[in-house]
Amino acid sequence: MKRAICPSHQPLLLLQCSCINKHKPWIETTYHGIVTENDDKVLLDPPLIALDKDAPLRYAGEICGFRIHGQNVPFEAVVLDKSTGEGVIRTKDKLDCELQKEHTFTIQAYDCGEGPDGSNMKKSHKATVHIQVNDVNEYSPVFKEKSYKATVIEGKKYDSILKVEAVDADCSFQFSQICSYEIVTPDVPFSVDKDGNIKNTEKLNYSKEHMYKLTVTAYDCGKNRASEDVLVKISIKPTCKPSWQGFNKRIEYEPGTGSLALFPSMHLETCEEPITSIQASIMLETNHIGKGCDRDTYSEKSLHKLCGASAGTVELLPAPSNSVNWTVGLPTDNGHDSDQVFEFNGTQAIKVPEGVVSTTLKEPFTISVWMRHGPGSREKETILCNSDKTEMNRHHYSLYVHNCRLVLLLRQEPTESENYKPAEFHWKLDQVCDKEWHHYVLNIEFPAVTLFVDGATFEPFLVTEDYPLHASKIETQLTIGACWQDLSGHDNDTETLSDARMTQYFRGNLAGLMIRSGKLENKKVIDCLYTCKEGLDVQLPEEVASSVKVEFNPNQSSLSLEGDDIESFEKVMQHISYLNSRQFPTPGIRHLRISTTVKCFNEETCISVSDSEGYVMVLQPEEPKISLSGIDHFARGAAEFESTEGVTLFPELRIVSTITREVEVEAEAEAEAEDDPTVQETVVSEEIMHNLDTCEVTVVGDELNGDHESLEVDLAQIQQRALEMSSSNVGMVITGVNTMANYEQVLHLIRYRNWHTEALFDRKFKLVCSELNGRYISNEFKVEVNVIHTANPMDHANNAMVQPQFINQVQHASVDLSGHNLANTHQASVVPSAATVVIVVCVSFLVFMIILGVFRIRAAHQRTMRDQENGKENEMDWDDSALTITVNPMEVCS
Repeated sequence: MKRAICPSHQPLLLLQCSCINKHKPWIETTYHGIVTENDDKVLLDPPLIALDKDAPLRYAGEICGFRIHGQNVPFEAVVLDKSTGEGVIRTKDKLDCELQKEHTFTIQAYDCGEGPDGSNMKKSHKATVHIQVNDVNEYSPVFKEKSYKATVIEGKKYDSILKVEAVDADCSFQFSQICSYEIVTPDVPFSVDKDGNIKNTEKLNYSKEHMYKLTVTAYDCGKNRASEDVLVKISIKPTCKPSWQGFNKRIEYEPGTGSLALFPSMHLETCEEPITSIQASIMLETNHIGKGCDRDTYSEKSLHKLCGASAGTVELLPAPSNSVNWTVGLPTDNGHDSDQVFEFNGTQAIKVPEGVVSTTLKEPFTISVWMRHGPGSREKETILCNSDKTEMNRHHYSLYVHNCRLVLLLRQEPTESENYKPAEFHWKLDQVCDKEWHHYVLNIEFPAVTLFVDGATFEPFLVTEDYPLHASKIETQLTIGACWQDLSGHDNDTETLSDARMTQYFRGNLAGLMIRSGKLENKKVIDCLYTCKEGLDVQLPEEVASSVKVEFNPNQSSLSLEGDDIESFEKVMQHISYLNSRQFPTPGIRHLRISTTVKCFNEETCISVSDSEGYVMVLQPEEPKISLSGIDHFARGAAEFESTEGVTLFPELRIVSTITREVEVEAEAEAEAEDDPTVQETVVSEEIMHNLDTCEVTVVGDELNGDHESLEVDLAQIQQRALEMSSSNVGMVITGVNTMANYEQVLHLIRYRNWHTEALFDRKFKLVCSELNGRYISNEFKVEVNVIHTANPMDHANNAMVQPQFINQVQHASVDLSGHNLANTHQASVVPSAATVVIVVCVSFLVFMIILGVFRIRAAHQRTMRDQENGKENEMDWDDSALTITVNPMEVCS
């Protein structure tokens, strides 16, 4: 039986015949696939599809499967649709890209044969499959080292100090690469780049930090952070810096200890560089202390005396007091530690009272002032001005500042000749506008005017001329801080200055404004006034005196050294000291700066020595306690008050000054087992000696009535001790720098007189002494003086023997003791007998003795109470020399 052959081109529905498996399946020759290591499906290009020309025959035209050829191939091929031949490759096991990134194998497709049993099955050719395993970012970066270390030299910037390196176990380029590094530690002067190179972002300083510890992390390109950060230690190695070494930045100076070495162990580090010469300057900054440095703070008048200036100096800016009050309204520095200065803000000025300075200055004369002034307006700013009080407003003489120039105007008084004469003297000075304190002294001996600024001489750069003033009877007004002008044509006698009457206000600080008429100030006095009480000093060792040159500036606030031998230079530096000769210096900081320049054999490699800085801390001095003590309550007869000698107020006055300090005392322990002594602090009081500059006696209560009472003192004794006295109706002031002993002697001489004591029972006075222009003030020592009133003893006898109507006489001749009236107020209308007279006299005597006893008991009680309160023993001096009682011996008391 023959089989019918079924043509392939005829439709199945038209031809029903039995077909055989004639063709092989067909697939592509090469496939490329991608699979993610945590996935099982492979993406192929092209897709896995097998074709068979026997289609659409059943079995023969269908794909029954794919077969993979290779050893340990972790993939399998699965048919998704037999009729279309579509298939897929998938993983049999979990893939690991880190173990194998790519897989290559062959694959064949086979059809279903000729029947259900797959007989006569046909296979396709073998196709090559390349599958790449895609990575999953499952691993984090890991640093190759557990820690990193490096050492750098301070003062340098590096391109790379060290390199950190991390690796990633992921297989892909993306996930196995380290994309960035990061320094986790905040606020450190370092940075790291993407390759792990660490560098410093600024120059490192060994003195600031010896070692830096950094924490560094890494990130792969999949943004996974390192599993563990790494520690990086960078040590800073100090460079050899040419500098002064071996001295303390803070140097404490205890007042009263004399000279203090500033750099006893100093040496210069040259880093082994050979040098040929050294220059150094040491600056002590004292501009913030007082008027540029520490000076005695006595009144300017007292300072002139101490410096040897002759008499005739008038102080125009004195410290306010009861007797000198024209500077009361001016703002001051409000301090007593250093010099008192006055501030002028451009709206304030003062009038100097008449009589303080003579109307016409007698040539030659001197004007001196301390001034601090900054750059100001283009207006004239007046320091001192003497101008007409009314009408013409002429300026007779003035000292003013204009455009950083100091100008002295001096108009000549009327003369016979009307020729031009020098009138204005101009000095252009940097000191006028540098906002620092400077001392100005003008010696005027017409037509010559010499200016001293801080002791240095300056000649005027410009002198203008003018006619002398016309004759006039107009009075003048001396003002400070502005110039007086009259707009109304009427004089104003009040001390309050109206803005309309003033012009050319000064803006700055003034102190120590003085006028000295009739004599010029000599250079020695000028230098003394300007010299500081503190400064630098050096005692040159003999062996190096010739090898190092030393120069000081005038006020010894800086010195310069020059030499060529390092060893000798260092010895001189070690002998530089700070000295403050004031007994009570102004406490605070004085900054120090050392600037050094060196020259080397090889200028190209010559070292540079940086400036060294430190400061001197002047400690607070022990404050003295000035104590006044003596007899503070006594009584004297009225006759003594009325005598020419008067009553001595402070006959036994004592002035004592003490300081209190803590002293460490070693004390042995009481227990025998403790052998080591213990240190205890004990407060001790120590008496010291120093000067006084003012003692003021003030009346307590009503002011002195010049018609019948006064305070007096021997002026010859005052002048002998170079002191001055001024008095008023409120008391007496003694001024001048002198010892406490001399002040004691002068105060012993102060007397109180009253030549009308009938209504006076007591008088009270207060004494206060001070040092350094009020910096240290004593206690208030108060004295109460009682007046003993006595009856004339002869009156009683005469009344008893002669006066028949003696009762009225006794009534008028009353006895008054310390304000207690002892008058007998008993009256009788009968004529008294002799017995009555005797009784009256006896009773009067008895009453007097009782009152005298009560007065003494009261005084003793007051003295006891004062001893308990003050711990001092005050004496009650009872003087009964003027108390005399006469009794007629012929009369007998019954």
